[in-house]
Amino acid sequence: MNGYFQLVITPKGTGIKVFAPTGDGEPLNVNDVRDYLDERKIQYDVVVLNDAVTKADQSVVIISQTQALPEREGCKFDISKDRMTVTAFFYPPTEGAELMTEKEVMDSLAYRKITYGIQQDAIHGFFEHRQYCTPIVVARGKEVKQGKNASIELHFNSNLRAKPTLKEDGSVDYFHLNLINNVQEGQLLATLHPEVLGEPGINVHGETIKPAAVKSAFIKYGKNTVLSEDKLTLTAATAGHVTVKEEKITVSDVLVVENVDVSTGNIECEGSVEVKGVVASNFSVKAGGNIVVKGIVEGATLEAGADVILEVGVKAGGNIKAGGNVVTKFVENATITARGGVTSECILHSNVFSGTEINVTGRRGFIAGGKVSAADKIKAKVLGSEMGANTIIEVGADPQVKLRLKELQKNITAANKNIEGIRPTIDGFTKMLKAGAKFTPEQVANAKKLIELNKTLTEQIDRDSEEYSALMEKLAEAKEAEVIVEGTAYPGTTVNIGELSMIVKKPVQYSRFVVDKGDVRLAPI
Repeated sequence: MNGYFQLVITPKGTGIKVFAPTGDGEPLNVNDVRDYLDERKIQYDVVVLNDAVTKADQSVVIISQTQALPEREGCKFDISKDRMTVTAFFYPPTEGAELMTEKEVMDSLAYRKITYGIQQDAIHGFFEHRQYCTPIVVARGKEVKQGKNASIELHFNSNLRAKPTLKEDGSVDYFHLNLINNVQEGQLLATLHPEVLGEPGINVHGETIKPAAVKSAFIKYGKNTVLSEDKLTLTAATAGHVTVKEEKITVSDVLVVENVDVSTGNIECEGSVEVKGVVASNFSVKAGGNIVVKGIVEGATLEAGADVILEVGVKAGGNIKAGGNVVTKFVENATITARGGVTSECILHSNVFSGTEINVTGRRGFIAGGKVSAADKIKAKVLGSEMGANTIIEVGADPQVKLRLKELQKNITAANKNIEGIRPTIDGFTKMLKAGAKFTPEQVANAKKLIELNKTLTEQIDRDSEEYSALMEKLAEAKEAEVIVEGTAYPGTTVNIGELSMIVKKPVQYSRFVVDKGDVRLAPI
């Protein structure tokens, strides 16, 4: 039992009797006594009161020369901020004064509109075995049970990155990189875990507390896949290579050709393409899956929904676009854009953009001339050249994401401006219609067109705003970007990290370029 106190009215004035705790009970808190006395406007000597509470020897200590009126047994209620619990704190009556009844407590709760979760056993227990100056929970609400968003579990690696192996002779094996997700017919590709709805709670005032809304989801599937009748699982309809393109899961076949030239014309394929020879100048290869070229790509265009693997390289105005990774032996006077990583042995006078990281390693491992950009990291042996080739190295946010954000912002602004332009006409038509005005069929048709346009623009704003928020979250979750030089960065090389920039003025060796204290600085590898 906790320690407690009792007022005693004596001929000499108002006294207090303090009882020590028993068992594991807590000692009396002097602030509880002071709150009690202050609330009833009973005068007291602070020093004497503190001393009496500290000693707790049950002797009567006079705290005021004034005789206070007797106080009957009392109770203080405390309602938590979230209105989920009500605690009662009982005070003993002045020696010989009247006791409370159980009905009084119930009436007090009703007066405070406490209607739900009343702990009648706890209240009854107090009146069976009175425990003063002890918090007792007399009402408890029902907690909200939050639900769970739906989720899609992929049963294959959807975020493959190129990881070349260094051979014993110092060359790099760029062609055994575990980039292919081979699957067999009937193999499980994805499982949908449906959303779980939450259960509402109820506070002590009987008010319903709604759980947070949960998001639903569904499996997006493409070619050569089978969705189960309950739409919970996706399997492969055939053996092949599984990829995720624009959130759709697809199993790709592979088209094999000798060369891409006048004998084939341009190639367009939903699956993957393997070219055993070369891709000739001015020809193009477009594939929904991977593109693998055994020979050289010279002045040609390759566009892949997944990875591009070039066993030789690309030069002379070649243009490579990949929804996944790009792996090539060399890049010379070409342009590469990849959502995934880019791996090469050298990059010369080219523009290369990666949504993740760029690795230029191997025997040569240099980047000289042009602009090379990656969202997360760029790693090379050599940056720039002794001849001072104009070389720009840039890491930070994915450049494609930045462009898309600007485009979305422009679209949302234009749509809002259009809505502002047609809204007065729609509102005026609606008011006149309610007032009983008559319109010609042509006026009604024009009004319908404006209303439909307003709906279309509003839906467009909602879609664009949702995508904008998702991209902003992606930027916020971006890792710290860095540039790693395993050899030498030559003077004249520009290193940009986010909005910050550094121009290399003297040779830098075996270092990392990082952002530190608001500037691009050098750090050890």
